[in-house]
Amino acid sequence: MSLPDLEVLNHYVAQVFRIEDITSGEPGKWLMRYRGEFFSEDTAAAYDQLAERVKPYGLTPLFRKEGERQVIYLTQMPAVPQPRARLYVHVILFLLTVFSMLLMGVDVPPEALPSDGSFPLTLLLKNLFTGWPFALSMMGILLAHEMGHYLACRYYGVPATLPFFIPAPLISPLGTLGAFIAMRGIPKNKRILFDVGVAGPIAGLVVAIPVLFLGLSLSPLGPIEPLAGGSSGFLEGNSLFYLFAKYLVFGKLLPQPVSYNGLSPALYWVRYFLSGQPIPLHGLDVQLDSVALAGWAGLLVTALNLVPVGTLDGGHVAYGLFGEKARRIFPIAMGVLIALIFLPALLTFSFGTFNFSWLLWVFILFWLGNVRTQPLDDITPLDPSRRALGFFMLLVFVLLFTPIPMVAY
Repeated sequence: MSLPDLEVLNHYVAQVFRIEDITSGEPGKWLMRYRGEFFSEDTAAAYDQLAERVKPYGLTPLFRKEGERQVIYLTQMPAVPQPRARLYVHVILFLLTVFSMLLMGVDVPPEALPSDGSFPLTLLLKNLFTGWPFALSMMGILLAHEMGHYLACRYYGVPATLPFFIPAPLISPLGTLGAFIAMRGIPKNKRILFDVGVAGPIAGLVVAIPVLFLGLSLSPLGPIEPLAGGSSGFLEGNSLFYLFAKYLVFGKLLPQPVSYNGLSPALYWVRYFLSGQPIPLHGLDVQLDSVALAGWAGLLVTALNLVPVGTLDGGHVAYGLFGEKARRIFPIAMGVLIALIFLPALLTFSFGTFNFSWLLWVFILFWLGNVRTQPLDDITPLDPSRRALGFFMLLVFVLLFTPIPMVAY
């Protein structure tokens, strides 16, 4: 680029920025760096103005902070995103996930089960379409969540893929390992990154909460009894919201034990909430309808996505609220998850009650939790309404988080 062009660029920057010093760029990283201070607090408008001015030069501004100093970098425009995955890939994964959910939601009459306690695949396939209430409920929650992200990306012009669903027949009790979209562009500022992040959990909860209450209304109460033939049973874990939902529907804190074993009710529930032990055999609990199971799973999936680290939805929320300070949450989150693995054993003095359900998630956070998406404009803060929503979503995470997702007995 010629010297007159550089003078023009300096002039454009000087219209929005009080320049203290100018540095020529590093090859392959940036063309020019300007350090100083913005004239206006409306840095979002300043970004739009400067971006429009330098666009004909094939340049994109980056707004950053170095300590307390404000910095503008002029860089080459990001490469055009690669072509999206073929539409048929999304359709095939969607259909396979629906099939997988139908399979896991099958409702076989007890009289049709073999006397040896087996559950042959042919029996599942024969009764496949009895799983439609679970499949419809679960897929509705996941689809709403991912389309919340996708539509927010479309609204703000951020390139993104359609949702990829992950089928997991006979591997996951839900028939899926979830779904995701991939942003193929960089959000302009923290406000857009925040909106894309919260759109998924909010849209998912709009579906999951009614599904949960509908499912609970269809679910009877009954005793927790060992299964015939020595088969393993499972109790779903409790979040504060799930406990409250069951109390609203049934008027009881569930599962209700036969006895508190000499503990006060408050102490019993704190221990059970954090450890899932002891199993309240012969006590009273909701016998989950498949629709209720989907609603419960929707809350769990939302909570996992709202863990406030990295590229998770909660990570986008935390980064919008706290900026670089959000990195400090990562070691705390890892410490909490690792502690939850050992907490049941410590609370019950039984080394056979480790909570290994969090072990996989610890590895996932090592992969996703210590990275983040940095917007082009990393200076413009969230406005007050978004900050309020951000803190509310952190509260939602606390209410939905399930310390013990599932307990076998």
